[in-house]
Amino acid sequence: MSIRRLVPNIQSERMDESRKFYTEFLGLKVAMDMGWIVTLVSPTNPTAQVSLLRGPAPTTPQAQMSLTIEVADVDAVHAKAVAGGIPIVYPLTTEPWGVRRFHVADPNGVVINIMSHHA
Repeated sequence: MSIRRLVPNIQSERMDESRKFYTEFLGLKVAMDMGWIVTLVSPTNPTAQVSLLRGPAPTTPQAQMSLTIEVADVDAVHAKAVAGGIPIVYPLTTEPWGVRRFHVADPNGVVINIMSHHA
């Protein structure tokens, strides 16, 4: 498996303050803002990212902590999860915003969003 980036997802009830902290204090730039999720990226290293979650997205499992892992071939990783009997908590889906993804939960209940950018 070829991992391209890891993105921590931080749930926040104080989105404006959180956004200001990461942009003004740490110098990150907004890469994506969908209202319920804002992804911030380093202007000098585009794989250094953090996402702020306003709350659980309506179509994703709820979790206290989650992690996004971008891979080269999400379909191959999905097949590996299925073959290994790893429970899928969100099905393999091509999302309207241009990613293909699925979710699994680690043994601690941390939701792992495994995704690739869809061409």
